[in-house]
Amino acid sequence: MDEFLHQPGFFGTSANRAGDITLSVMILVAILLTIGVGLALKRRYEAHRRVQSVAVALASIMVLWMMIFPFIDFVISDFMQTRSVKFYLVSALHGLIGLPAFIFGGFVALRGNNLVPERFKFRNYKRYMRIAYALYILTILAGIWLYFTWYVNNPNPPEYGFMAIYMISRVHLSPGAKIPNRCHAGSVAKNAPSG
Repeated sequence: MDEFLHQPGFFGTSANRAGDITLSVMILVAILLTIGVGLALKRRYEAHRRVQSVAVALASIMVLWMMIFPFIDFVISDFMQTRSVKFYLVSALHGLIGLPAFIFGGFVALRGNNLVPERFKFRNYKRYMRIAYALYILTILAGIWLYFTWYVNNPNPPEYGFMAIYMISRVHLSPGAKIPNRCHAGSVAKNAPSG
């Protein structure tokens, strides 16, 4: 899987497939969320609930799989050391908008599927859905800006993919060993056990 994700991307930028897949899926999420809004306006509430649930599930998978580890590795761990100030600012902005969207949007989706206790249910559901939709769209737009910042005209683009999970599951550190600070194949290969 990691080898597949680290192949050159399909958009012709310096992104690998992992970056291009992430961008593609998040654009799909924006389209699905917008279709869901249209369904709600047409009073097709069951279809609306299903489409929004799929969109939020896709967004959650991408956040948990392809966004948290690169953010920790390339923004937090490496803050202001190897890349431009714009790289860190755009990444931080995306994270600051994205975290509330992820938490609040996930809660609204759970509420829409009656998966929260009664005491956490809110009355004016329409207002909360609109806020969640706006947060998701702002986050996705910031994510597109982040993609261009990371992978277009960047002399030092990050590479990421499945390596963070590999590192957690395979790298056995001996006392005094250093933890790799990059989630790309080159650094992990140097630090991974050979057996």
